[in-house]
Order: sequence, then structure tokens, then C-alpha cells
Amino acid sequence: MNEEIQPATVRVFIALAPPDEAKEELARELRPAYHAYPGMRWNRIEDWHITLAFLGELPVTAVPLLQPPLAALAAAHRPLELALRGSGHFDHRVLWSGIDGELDGLHGLTAQVRTVVKDCGIAFEDRPLRPHLTLARSRRSDTSSTVEVAAALTGFTGRRWQAERLHLVGSNIGRGPGPIHYRDIRAWEFTGRR
Repeated sequence: MNEEIQPATVRVFIALAPPDEAKEELARELRPAYHAYPGMRWNRIEDWHITLAFLGELPVTAVPLLQPPLAALAAAHRPLELALRGSGHFDHRVLWSGIDGELDGLHGLTAQVRTVVKDCGIAFEDRPLRPHLTLARSRRSDTSSTVEVAAALTGFTGRRWQAERLHLVGSNIGRGPGPIHYRDIRAWEFTGRR
């Protein structure tokens, strides 16, 4: 009998995801860079997200504790209107697209999400939110590529869209060779009015 061994931990974060149309609009803008900078490690478009709280490696048994309060939070919260706008980089290596729109609402939602996590007794590094969508990473030996692509995208302004769901996401980072892949553990629609 060949039983699959389940991991004892999972890397987890809570996020928003742009709709496919918004991601495709930015991907069209990036198309020349995909060809001009093949040495960059481009994130898969289906994995693009806005992280609200990165929880890191958690015991698998901790994940169910988060689900009821996150579901309740989403049920009480209205969708946010956001847009992808501009670009930049972290440390000349990480390329990102900026976020525009209801930023006060985004910061408020982030604070609520992080309170839920803390109330569940889960410790995590509570860094200030810098709303962005990570697009790619350059190799340590080539930081100029990231800076050049970011400069080319500075004027990008995407269409506005509704962030309609709160996502609890798991990743396979550190689970073997190859790119990082993300999967929804659960997602909840925003159905409230605040």
C-alpha cells in the first residue's frame, strides 16, 4: 500500500487577488520584458496576489482555527475597489506593481485580518503593509534588469476592479525544486457593507 505522507506544516498567507482581466492587462504590458529579460524569474500570472498577512510556516492543525473568523470577517466586509498602478523594486531584485484605489480601506482590512490572526494565537511578523503585487525576481548577479523593467512600467495604470474575496493561501515553497506555486486553502466572498 502506497500512502502519501502529509506535511506537518504549511506555509500560509492571507491575500487578495486581482481578477483575470486586470492581471491579463498587466501581463500584456509586461510581454516585451518577458522576452527582453529571460533571466528574471517571473511569477506565474495565476499566482499574483496582494499579501495582507504573511504567517509563514504553520502547523497544519493551526489552519482550521483561522477559517471561521476569516469567514466572518469577509461576510462583514464589502468589496474594495483597487487598481494596479506603476511599478518599483525592493533592493534592486524584486519587481512589483503598485496598488491604487481604496487604500485606506485596504489598510483597514489588513488591520482586521491581522487582529483575527493574533486572536487565534498565531504569532507572525507584523510588518507594515506596502501594497504591491510581486511580479519577478532577478538573479543576484543581475540587479539592473529589475530596475530597467520597473522604470519602463512607471506610467502603467490599470483598470479599476473589485477585490471580491479574501483568500487563505498555502504555498509549496521549500518543498523541492522548481517554481513556487500557491493554492487557495479557502476563499470567502466579501458580502458586507462596511
